[in-house]
Amino acid sequence: MWRVGILTVSDKGSRGEREDKSGEEIRRLVLRMDGEAVCREIVPDEREEIENALVRMADNKGMDLILTTGGTGLAPRDVTPEATRSVIHREVPGIAEGMRLYSLKKTKFAMLSRAVAGTRGNTLILNLPGSPKAVRECLEAVMEVLPHALETLQGRFGEHESQSNL
Repeated sequence: MWRVGILTVSDKGSRGEREDKSGEEIRRLVLRMDGEAVCREIVPDEREEIENALVRMADNKGMDLILTTGGTGLAPRDVTPEATRSVIHREVPGIAEGMRLYSLKKTKFAMLSRAVAGTRGNTLILNLPGSPKAVRECLEAVMEVLPHALETLQGRFGEHESQSNL
């Protein structure tokens, strides 16, 4: 079972003024990929707090996968992608590109997403939008490849299996 951390980035959520519906949607969806949300945090849209939470979840709590929700748009306080880039070791642009491509089939506004995906050690970090509907759509786009990505990242493959869909 994959250990999943959920980081909700929301000023109102961190003050208890808004229910964390997106974080709950992520928790529900990761069960489909044999994941368990073992760590959930809500932080305000503050770059340093986002960075600290990502490092804590990856390095101290040993999450296999961290899914963030919120802060990926164009608003002045949307800094989740910048915080993520500052803590990852390697970017995995295809994951974020795949989510945007999938979402563009549903809404033109998907092109405004600045979501980032990357690795920190053996942890995969993926930014998701802030609404439950967008979270669901973006995870649908990548859910099938996440287990393979995690297995590869953690060295669980000896030889690469033939991937007929590649």
